[in-house]
Amino acid sequence: MQEELQQAQALYDTLIEYAVTYSFQIAGALVILLIGWWIAAKIGNVVENMMVGRNIDITLSRFTGGASKLIILGLVIIIALGNIGISVTPLIAAVGAVGLGAGLAIQGMLANYAAGFTIIITRPFVVGDTIQVCGVAGVVDKVMLPYTILINEDNVSIQIPNKLIVGEILHNSAAQMLIELEIGVAYASDIEHVTRVISEAVATVDGLSQEKAAAIGVDSFGDSSINFGVRVWADPNRHFEIRYALNAAIFAALQQAQVDIPFPQREVRML
Repeated sequence: MQEELQQAQALYDTLIEYAVTYSFQIAGALVILLIGWWIAAKIGNVVENMMVGRNIDITLSRFTGGASKLIILGLVIIIALGNIGISVTPLIAAVGAVGLGAGLAIQGMLANYAAGFTIIITRPFVVGDTIQVCGVAGVVDKVMLPYTILINEDNVSIQIPNKLIVGEILHNSAAQMLIELEIGVAYASDIEHVTRVISEAVATVDGLSQEKAAAIGVDSFGDSSINFGVRVWADPNRHFEIRYALNAAIFAALQQAQVDIPFPQREVRML
């Protein structure tokens, strides 16, 4: 019992001595951490808002602001550790060794982060663009370091790992999406008249681009019809809605103008 009391007393004396000796250093380190955290957050927000105010891409602005915050926070942690007498050199070496082992274990994830960094720096697309990649298409909603999120017309969120985007064939139509149609009319039809009828029908459809005019003309000559091509730019969030409206408007206009839409025909000669 006496030995246990002596051990407890020794432990108590050690704690008191440590508290008296290092209390001010620990308190100072905590104050440095709190103030540093606040300053890092403020500087990160200032950098991001400054870049946004100069019309720099929002994704690049957020990345730069977050990177600035992390760099300042790392410096503050090093200062705080040094304030309580902890050498950061062995810690940095240990972190490097752990990082090397972790990097070998998560190569796929690191590849996504590296690809995300490439996308943010080179900016092949930005938030709000309509892109098609890896067999899917949609409006860019978020560009993160590990992945990119698209929203398609059905309001479905599509998450694509960034390593699948970098190096692939990428279709970027900015804020609009191309709609292509093909209409076949009889060879006896007046080309200029049909072009005018289709143009007037297309003009009645809502949601088309006001900046890019519709392209309408003879696309090809089929076995039994002259095939007219229609290319228009429209809101990607209403792609199918506008496509269906275009088909309905063109069909109704051709019927009203008494333009014949022939059935497939084939001439067979018996010898």
